[in-house]
Amino acid sequence: MKTQKYSVNQHLIETVLSWVKSGEIAIPEIQRPFVWDSSKVRDLMDSLYQGYPIGYLIAWKNPNVRLKDGHSAEGKKILIDGQQRVTALTAAILGQNIINKEYKRTRIKISFHPIEERFEVFNTAIEKDIKWLPDISIIFNPSTNLFTLVNDYCSKNPDISQELIFNRFDLLKKLITKQIGLIELDSDLDIEVVTEIFIRINSQGVVLSQADFAMSKIASNELYNGSMIRKCIDYFCHMAVAPEFYNIITEIDKDFTDSEYFKKMSWLKNENDDIYDPSYTDLLRVAFTSEFNRGKLSDLVSLLSGRNFETRTFEESIAKESFEKLEKGIIRFINETNFKRFLMIIRSAGFISPSLIRSQNALNFAYIVYLKLRDLDYNQGEIETYVRKWFVMSVLTGRYSGSAESIIDFDIKNISSQPFSTYLTNIEAAELSEAFWNFSLVQSLDTSVSSSPFFNVYLASQVRMGDKGFLSKDITVQDLITHMGDIHHIFPKDYLKRNGLKRGDYNQIANYVFMQSEINIKIGSKAPKDYFADILKQCEGGKFKYGAIDSIQKLEENLKQNCISTSIYEMSFDNYQEFLEQRRKLIAQKIKEFYLSL
Repeated sequence: MKTQKYSVNQHLIETVLSWVKSGEIAIPEIQRPFVWDSSKVRDLMDSLYQGYPIGYLIAWKNPNVRLKDGHSAEGKKILIDGQQRVTALTAAILGQNIINKEYKRTRIKISFHPIEERFEVFNTAIEKDIKWLPDISIIFNPSTNLFTLVNDYCSKNPDISQELIFNRFDLLKKLITKQIGLIELDSDLDIEVVTEIFIRINSQGVVLSQADFAMSKIASNELYNGSMIRKCIDYFCHMAVAPEFYNIITEIDKDFTDSEYFKKMSWLKNENDDIYDPSYTDLLRVAFTSEFNRGKLSDLVSLLSGRNFETRTFEESIAKESFEKLEKGIIRFINETNFKRFLMIIRSAGFISPSLIRSQNALNFAYIVYLKLRDLDYNQGEIETYVRKWFVMSVLTGRYSGSAESIIDFDIKNISSQPFSTYLTNIEAAELSEAFWNFSLVQSLDTSVSSSPFFNVYLASQVRMGDKGFLSKDITVQDLITHMGDIHHIFPKDYLKRNGLKRGDYNQIANYVFMQSEINIKIGSKAPKDYFADILKQCEGGKFKYGAIDSIQKLEENLKQNCISTSIYEMSFDNYQEFLEQRRKLIAQKIKEFYLSL
């Protein structure tokens, strides 16, 4: 019989709130901004007043760690589920400020109508209505005298029974004597077990990631600056998406604004590049993997707790070292020079728009490669080549699309134990053989999904090679991608539909090109042989009808850049499948040349 992995107990709400105030239960200040609407806080108060259950809280106790002097430090409980409910209780009952979705401190006041026994979010109408208790937190303030409060209310409402108001206020005050369930997970459980228990217990179906657990561990550690490190991660990721958040941080968090962390990320206030907007999971993964040479975030959770993997005990020295290493990794991640040079390398490979990047893990590991090679003192030229190649190889092979953590763990261990060129060459031999370029890649291009990673790599190759848009003399594919140009069909969509083809057939990516809209409009629904007849006349001195290409040489050069054979001149519906097969092979060949040029 297996032992139970957690305990379940009922506690008074006032007990839980006292734990929060004393720090026995750690709710990191910005573990999550408060995302509930004020109406949900009101509904929570009403449920408690009516005697309805409000669910369970789930806490995971930090392990007791062994100190150098032999003593043991008591671990706190980390609230891993129920933060929104507990924050709602502290806001409504204790009158504490919350941090909202915009990271601003604000009060949520819940009002109570004792006659109707109704709760509402405080507003100006309630403020003017003497029948409302504007802010219920006054009831729970230890210095409040209930008799005085009742007298004040009844002096404004002389027609209301004092006994009725006293009973209603008394019922409201007893709200904190209602119970709430607390599920406490054992401190020595592995992170995988905690995750599994969380998923099974949590009735709302919310799944916490390993990064969520890591963030909780970081934020709850006061000894090693955990709260500030947690803010550094959170604020950086938020500011990467919204640079104007810089001003909000300076308004709401003076302590952080005065810190070295803030100085190191302040460059983001003027940064609008959106190629890489990392989430806190991305930042943690890159910082952890590049510094610890490990790929599994569950290991980070254990190490931050002081886990000794050999003795299966928890040691303060390991926790201290782990926090120091993680902090170093985070500082290297947010470093302006590192971040901008990495983005420059990705852009130099042709990936100039976030629309061309569909694998965040491929981008994450490319940054890991960059940081790791810098740490190993490779020269800048080598780093640029290796990062470009690794990123494109990862995208083409879907390297991190499956069991990403296992592959990341495998890759970082190999990169750390042998010359990078050796490892990359071995992967290329295994994954990018002639069979891949000539058959597998060609087959992968047989799809109608325009966001296909293979098509995105093809477009990146066009950007890197400075190719022109289809039938454009001067406008490049880069121009069209950057300035919201559109993907159009070489065999027009309406033409193919008219001949009975369905969406999955006429929307084949081998039928896609970036083309100026005005050229596409002129082509309309004509067969290629019909609109190319006009283009050929145009190249022989005839009237300009499609773009500004004015010579056969320029036309053939444009077709070659867009992986289109000159046989297109004579093609109609009967040649459509032949055209697709031809173009897939040409695109695959272009991608191969592109990769080898990196």
